[in-house]
Amino acid sequence: MTVRHAAPERATTARHSLRPSHTHGVLRGVAIGVVALLAFGVGSGAAVYARVNGNIDHVDIDSLVGDEARPTKSADPSDPNAGQDVNILVLGSDQRDGENGAIGGKVGGMRSDTAIVMHISADRSRVDMVSIPRDSLVDIPSCKLSNGKHTGSYRGMFNSAFATGWDQGGDVASAAGCTWKTVEHTTGVRIDHSVVVDFAGFEKMVNAIGGVPICIPNDMHSKDAKLTLKAGYQTLNGKTALGFARARKGEGVGDGSDINRIGHQQQLIAAMIKAVLAKNVLTNAGQLLNLLGAASASVTTDKGLSLTDMVGLAYNMRDIRGGNITFMTIPWAPAPSDPNRVVWTSEAAPIWQRMAEDKPIDGSKAEPSSTATTKAPTATDEPTSTSTSKPSSTPTPQQTRQAGKESFTLDDKTASCSKTK
Repeated sequence: MTVRHAAPERATTARHSLRPSHTHGVLRGVAIGVVALLAFGVGSGAAVYARVNGNIDHVDIDSLVGDEARPTKSADPSDPNAGQDVNILVLGSDQRDGENGAIGGKVGGMRSDTAIVMHISADRSRVDMVSIPRDSLVDIPSCKLSNGKHTGSYRGMFNSAFATGWDQGGDVASAAGCTWKTVEHTTGVRIDHSVVVDFAGFEKMVNAIGGVPICIPNDMHSKDAKLTLKAGYQTLNGKTALGFARARKGEGVGDGSDINRIGHQQQLIAAMIKAVLAKNVLTNAGQLLNLLGAASASVTTDKGLSLTDMVGLAYNMRDIRGGNITFMTIPWAPAPSDPNRVVWTSEAAPIWQRMAEDKPIDGSKAEPSSTATTKAPTATDEPTSTSTSKPSSTPTPQQTRQAGKESFTLDDKTASCSKTK
């Protein structure tokens, strides 16, 4: 399917490399964590599951997007690990009431300034996360609302789909549903699930893992985002991490663009994944329970994405490598009609097509995961390292990738700090 609104290509082409990884497998220990969580006994295990699952707010989006023709998905019949790839639309909710209003300042309505299409390959060896700039000018299709009404179609900023759904439908299901329809209409990628995360929930998730270690390359100060940071390696708590993710204007923050802010968000998500791994959160019952409790209390998902589904996805990704977890911003250029808006370049079409076909989004071959066991996880299983490579005596200097403007993997360097604290 051809992506609409293509603009001339930029001088630099988005890319990412899948190099041999020297990091341990992401989510390798989730099986142990889940078993440990349930090992308190049948009664307490069921109670924990019910409490965490009960925290998640499920909304009916399928009925809003399932009554019209939608992109189809095809599996590669020659793939020995053929399964089903999964596409999850992750949205950040800028709702400013109650607890969220106390954090970000009270404002009416609900908006979404963060949108990421997360693709999990059928063989669970690869995760691609593509950010969509909120200022992208796209065709917003008509969408069905929870109140039975339909919105009109129009051309506008990408994030207006979410706002239109909320303003006219009055609920998160309508807001997420309109964004879901817009992504499918504009990209040709079939979305399977959606997850909406709010301010308060994001803070709780960061605090649940004890903060996020990250490199801050220079002093930063943003009055609007309530952010003040010194250069160097920092461990951000929930409040500061949220400020870092929200900051767009201020001293040392960047050029004030949404693209720059996307870069910060990608760096932060990558750092959170690394923190979860480094602290063995997924193999520690208590820490896992804290994270699950914080995460489940902070998200709204479609009814089709259950806690069981989340655990199953995590377990099946236990052997994924850091070099196969990719972050990218869809290629863009300034809109001819408005320099404060962007349009997708012709480079965007093949990226979305590869995602729809469950192929690496840069056209390269993904690094194969180590052979996964098919036995059920047990409480005595221990995580093991899959790396057998020896460190080089003369390591090659690592190039710094520009998050938000260049694609990067979990193994790449996206910021430079001269000293540690």
